[in-house]
Amino acid sequence: MSDPLFSVNDQVVLVSGGSRGIGEAIARGFAERGATVIITGRDQNTLEETAKNLRGDKFKVEAITCDVSDSESITRTVEETLRRAGRIDTLINVAGVNRRKPALEVTEEDYDFILDINLKGAFLLSQRVGAAMIERGQGCQINIASLNTDRPLNNVLPYAMSKSAMGQMTRALATEWGPKGIRVNALAPGFILTDLTKKLWSDPKMQEWGHRNTPLGRLGTPSDMVGTALFLATPAASFMTGQILYVDGGFTSGWAWPIS
Repeated sequence: MSDPLFSVNDQVVLVSGGSRGIGEAIARGFAERGATVIITGRDQNTLEETAKNLRGDKFKVEAITCDVSDSESITRTVEETLRRAGRIDTLINVAGVNRRKPALEVTEEDYDFILDINLKGAFLLSQRVGAAMIERGQGCQINIASLNTDRPLNNVLPYAMSKSAMGQMTRALATEWGPKGIRVNALAPGFILTDLTKKLWSDPKMQEWGHRNTPLGRLGTPSDMVGTALFLATPAASFMTGQILYVDGGFTSGWAWPIS
């Protein structure tokens, strides 16, 4: 028996960066539970292939090509989603990029590339969708934060800056839009095995470090993010806003000493 307290059935959900990794897993999670899902991404071929695969499982999934570093593309995407679906119940800001290098080697182009997608794009998408949600007097937004929202890792300074700011954006929008019926929360993944990170985590030294410092003793997978995203979008989380939930296997709970 389904429980309406935890239901996303008939929701319209917009997922930026929904063509692969965490975004694809979350999109599938919502679609499997009766939501109409619109996924966006920069690469049209990858996006269409993902949407085709999800629709092949008889889910309600559509695709709209969107570059979140381009404000006009964001506006077109929101307008097209509203035209097709009539409303947006939940927005999930997943789109994100990174370039690993020491701070002294970060170029202006690196900085703009990362911040324009991870922060500026997320804000503009929240803003455009937020306007439609405020007009209806209801809505939910979920931002994908990071372990770097809590503390920065080495050699990912612009990324860490963007994700730290994402935490403040989440709290600020929750404070401003709460009286208007809009909830804004963030989900902060731990170390997640995706196509983009498999090379990094295939290093035995990195694997040992990740397992040792994660109390649950393993790295995460994109599917580990689905349950929390679903929860935040349901009536079960109706009194929750402005929160950053770390889904990290316990990584941020403490330090692993080299002694027993």
